[in-house]
Amino acid sequence: MISGTGMRPGDIVTASNGKTIELTLADALVYACNQGVDKIVDLATLTAAYVVALGPSIAGIFTPSDELSKEVVAAADVAGEKLWRLPMEESYWDCMKSGVADMVNTGSRQGGSITATLFLKQFVDEKVEWLHIDMSGPVWNDKKKAATGFAIPTLVEWVLSNSSS
Repeated sequence: MISGTGMRPGDIVTASNGKTIELTLADALVYACNQGVDKIVDLATLTAAYVVALGPSIAGIFTPSDELSKEVVAAADVAGEKLWRLPMEESYWDCMKSGVADMVNTGSRQGGSITATLFLKQFVDEKVEWLHIDMSGPVWNDKKKAATGFAIPTLVEWVLSNSSS
């Protein structure tokens, strides 16, 4: 829980994994990892930076796991949703360094989707396969002025394909 002062520049927040940052959005990843899961798929509208490249109907996915990428893309194909894997360029992490915390919560304008994903990666245990879906584009239909429910069909397919029953 961030206090009323946690949003002001220069305030430091300590996430539940002990890393200090200037703002946290990632404690749910730490919590999930602490539950002993093998795989995590998270989705968010962190940035709209990738929309310039992929447009409004394709979501960007980021993962260090080729196997998890294949699983989720296969589920998206069954669900009729479009995903495109984007790189996680580790050298971009340099712009995430902070003078007052372990890291800042946003990088430069260039590579914004990548740096946002590298930020989230700091909260995922290395033993856990993890994939982030940035769905800023397809989550909203401008013509209808309504949410689309994007990625729910993909997640349902992925969960069903990973269930033991």
